[in-house]
This record gives sequence, structure tokens and C-alpha cells, in this order.
Amino acid sequence: MDTRPRLPLALALALAGSPAYAAATPSGTCSGSALHDHPPAVNFRVDNDLFGGAHQDQGYTNGAMLTLVSPNLADYTGDPCLPAPARWINRHLERLQPGGFEQQNMIFSVGQGLFTPTDSTRTDLIADDRPYAGVLLVNFGYNARTGDRLRTTQLALGMVGPSAQGKQVQDAVHGVLDDEKFMGWKNQLHDEPVLRLLHERMRRWPANNPAGWGWDAISHWGGALGNLATYGNAGGEVRFGWQLPDDFGSSPLRPAGENTAPTRGGRLSGWSGHLFATADARWVLRDITLDGNTFRGSHRVDRRALVGDIGYGVALTRGKWKFALARYHRSREFEGQTQRPVFGSFTISRTL
Repeated sequence: MDTRPRLPLALALALAGSPAYAAATPSGTCSGSALHDHPPAVNFRVDNDLFGGAHQDQGYTNGAMLTLVSPNLADYTGDPCLPAPARWINRHLERLQPGGFEQQNMIFSVGQGLFTPTDSTRTDLIADDRPYAGVLLVNFGYNARTGDRLRTTQLALGMVGPSAQGKQVQDAVHGVLDDEKFMGWKNQLHDEPVLRLLHERMRRWPANNPAGWGWDAISHWGGALGNLATYGNAGGEVRFGWQLPDDFGSSPLRPAGENTAPTRGGRLSGWSGHLFATADARWVLRDITLDGNTFRGSHRVDRRALVGDIGYGVALTRGKWKFALARYHRSREFEGQTQRPVFGSFTISRTL
């Protein structure tokens, strides 16, 4: 029996079900102050290019990610706010963990992304359009904050190819929606283990928001290295609204964005809501979904080196619940691409 697609889900359930997030006592369990300042949370995000409008079922066509967010931590390897499996993993990833910061937390996520060409009816390999590709990832993230500055380091491990179950998931979704199925999945990229090490640094202005109406701006720069993707990037986000959260962005696609970075002061009282706009520019040296398999021949296209995203959306919070809806416009990613990709993202979050 092939258990590879089920492994990330099993890890997620193990972390989510851990008693380490339960009520605290001073000795050997998670402290009440940590839970108050930044309670653990669960985020679920769905991306789909159908949100981009008609004739957008192409490119990055669909994605989903489940993210578990820890409370603020004293450290990454001994803090009882982390479940035992996470502490065991962290002991093997100590070089990725920052130190000497005021606040720090950890995220664990499991997700899948699907990539398809424009023409769903063709069964042959479409040489001048992007390859079919499914990507299944497990991601470990370490966030560290001092005042208005944040560092995030994330390690993603996974698989590209048939074992990522891209065809099966897309066929199931299109079957429920009574949409046409894509017929060329036999031409998808071959199975290949993938990794990506990502590091970004962010700064927020102003560092503290007054109660009521306000605005802030968050800059970011960093990059990624790995056979999944290698690039350098920079950009920013601007927000305006009522009781802005004390975090580092509301864009669901950003590392350390959307309810995952360490916060100060606990939950906001009442409701809050804001609009946000974000931009990111990347100098891309490798993207496996465009460049094809690393160690064997496969379908590929002529990737463009410079790629940019512009996004905008709205986020609403009430009590333990938070909702974010965003839309993204991306520049053309390869030579001969007929349309600029447009897709949407919806995120639902709940603190525990």
C-alpha cells in the first residue's frame, strides 16, 4: 500500500491532537502567559484560479494548505507549548532556528499545489505551454521577532510528480463541480523529491498601532534555495482598517503572513477588519514547475527570470475566528505565455 500522500496528514493530526496545547500549569506544561499573548491557531487556505474570472483554469490552478501555529515559545526544543513530535523534529533542525529575540514561534503546514497548461482537451504534450505538475509539501517554519522586525526561516520537503496525487485531486474537484477534466496528466513531471529552504526578513511601520482606525506598512526581502525553487525577492504590504492586528501581514501567500507571526497583547476585543495590498518581485533562478525535473529529462519551458505579483484583499476578525479573501495578479512566468495569471485565495483561521 502506498502511504506517501497520507504521511503529511498523519503528522498534522498528531500535532493538532497533542495535549501540549491544553491548559497550563507552571511545571512542565505550556504557560498561561504564552497562550494569552499568542494562542495556538489553525489556518486553512484554498487558492484557485477560478476566483480570477472566466478562462483562468490554467497555470497555478489550485492549491490548499493546512497550517498549525504554535503559541509564543521560550525555545524550539524544550518548550512544553510544542507537542513532543515537533520538539523531536526541532532537535534535528537546530541550525535553522534563530536565537536572541524577544518572541518566537513555530508553524507546521501540509499543502498541495496543482499546475496545468491552458488547453484542457489535448492529450499530447503541449511543448509551448507549461508542464502538468502536482506538488505535495510539508513545511516547518521558525519565526523570531524583536519589536517591529521579524525573521522567518522555513524548510519545505515534499514530492513533485504522480505521487503528489495532482491528477486525482483535480479530477475529484472537477467532478464535484461538474467541470471538464484535464486530459493531459500523463505528461506531468516525473516523481522527484523536492526541498526549499526559505529565509525572509520583515519590518513594520509604525511598530505600534493605536486603537481604532489606523494603517501600517510591512516591507520584506529574502530568498529561497532548493530544487523546488531558487530565487531572491523583495516587496511590501500596506494595510488600512479598524484595530489592525499586531503581526506582519495579511496576505495568505506570504511567509509569516495571515495569523502566523508572533503577536503581542493577546486577542483583539470585539471585531476588527482591514483592507490590504501587497506586491512582491522575484529574480527566479529555478522553478521546477517550469524548468522541469532536475535529474532526468522532462517537459520544460523557457522561464522568465523576473516575475512579479500584485495582490489585494480584505481580512475580518471576530473573537477566535479570522477570514481573509485575496486576489492576485502575476506577470507572465515563461516565454510564449498567452495570459497573465490571475487567481484568488480564501483563508479561514481559528485560535484555540
